[in-house]
Amino acid sequence: MIKVAIIGYGNLGRGVERSLKQQKDMELVGVYTRRAPESVQTEGAQAFTMDQLEDKKGEIDVCILCGGSATDLPTQTPEWTHLFNTIDSFDTHAKIPEHFAKVDHVAKENQTTSIISTGWDPGLFSLNRLYAQSILPVGQTNTFWGKGVSQGHSDALRRIEGVVDAVQYTIPNSEVIEKLKAGEELALAIRDKHFRECFVVLGEGVDEEAIRNEIITMPNYFADYDTEVHFISQNELNENHKAMPHGGTVIHTGTTHEKTKQVIEYKLQLESNPEFTASVLVAYARACVRLAKEKHFGAYTVLDIAPKYLSDRTDEELRKELL
Repeated sequence: MIKVAIIGYGNLGRGVERSLKQQKDMELVGVYTRRAPESVQTEGAQAFTMDQLEDKKGEIDVCILCGGSATDLPTQTPEWTHLFNTIDSFDTHAKIPEHFAKVDHVAKENQTTSIISTGWDPGLFSLNRLYAQSILPVGQTNTFWGKGVSQGHSDALRRIEGVVDAVQYTIPNSEVIEKLKAGEELALAIRDKHFRECFVVLGEGVDEEAIRNEIITMPNYFADYDTEVHFISQNELNENHKAMPHGGTVIHTGTTHEKTKQVIEYKLQLESNPEFTASVLVAYARACVRLAKEKHFGAYTVLDIAPKYLSDRTDEELRKELL
């Protein structure tokens, strides 16, 4: 059995716990949290303090880090990769090369393995962009997210001083999507593809306009998009914005012989963004352990991993059942 630890227990951590219950070859050995363990309501797993994790080196095969990309993962992934094999879902696209380099250095120095930026985007969508562009090199790739709740962007909102709670929806431009699927070639700016809508609960006495300006100018999250900010009560947020649907589409339009049009489309429609993301993390946790056993130390992304490493089936079974 692959022994797995969860670091951080929010929506994503809960999703990982649920996903692990469906795995025949994986066992959850504990949830490690910055909160008081007795205050963490898991679905059966035992909770421990972060300090207790350091004593578990050699007893845990892989740690799945479930913190946010804004402030948690940039420090937590390198920190715990000193001691353990790790998986994270770091999703600030512009900073992935920097994050990779830092984790890669730590992992190679300590002979551990880490797979970063795992999920569906970055993650599964990254793979589909690679496949499409390799198969149809003369073409155009566009990625659309939503409509749905972005965990990373919502987390970035909640990190703003004065914000009590917040949810952000990513809304794709459906008209542009239909034109691309019809084979049209479009020159699209970032703002042409998506709209961002934020629902924010503020603390007492906080300046709405100052917060609005901080949100719409936030680099890597909102500055490049048309963004609308709504200030609402906690009750309204709880009643109308606590579900976590999401999804998206990768569309690659290309040409082959004599301008023959070809369209590749990959789509996800998710009732629970964190539960699906968690399921991807768990599959890649299996791959991480296998790489470590083969002494492939350092940082990796989904682009580096052979698909068979994700499965609990043998090579022979995969060739027979899936080819």
